[in-house]
Amino acid sequence: MDNEDQNLLPNLLLFLLNSLWSERTDWFFGVDMAVYHTTGINARVPVVPDAFLSLGVERIKASHQGQGRSSYAVWEENDIAPILTLEVVSQTTGGEYDEKMDIYAKLGVLYYVIYNPVYWQRDRHQPFEVYKLESGQYRLQIGEPYWMPEVGLGIGRHQTEIAGWQREVLTWFNAQGDRHLSAVEQESKAREKAEHRAAQLEDYLRSQGIDPNRLPE
Repeated sequence: MDNEDQNLLPNLLLFLLNSLWSERTDWFFGVDMAVYHTTGINARVPVVPDAFLSLGVERIKASHQGQGRSSYAVWEENDIAPILTLEVVSQTTGGEYDEKMDIYAKLGVLYYVIYNPVYWQRDRHQPFEVYKLESGQYRLQIGEPYWMPEVGLGIGRHQTEIAGWQREVLTWFNAQGDRHLSAVEQESKAREKAEHRAAQLEDYLRSQGIDPNRLPE
């Protein structure tokens, strides 16, 4: 990892998933975690995505130390490979468009997302690309946010403010293309709705000649 986006952006996706899928126990989202597999030259040499999502696995799988997964070995996860991997391209290229793409294809990763907001012209690609594995080859998909029916989520970009910094992030969307709100945003929206409703009620009472501040107890 040579820039903070490689840690920040995947963790934002993870935090939102923790809220969206809080009652589900059949998924795991790894951030900067080694994925061991048997499709390469040596099973002891992992591939390390900036993030990955697996479905149909245990949400919490305690290690011998009781600290959860320290890595993801496909053969220890009922041979379930990640359904999605994410790479955030940095100044130092990491084989996102060739070597890793080939590894993920052999591994059977259905969706491969490459986020390259800074160096996309250098690499002659688009800032945000989603590839889908079709007949053993990755095909660039069209549309953003991009809906993934096998995952039950869409993924795309969104402008937001983080610690006073207005910036672009990756986030999850629903089938209608609407952005999933975080728990904090949901609470804020509900509070704004309640305040708006209260203001409407006060206006109505005043229109009827009733002072809302002098209601009988």
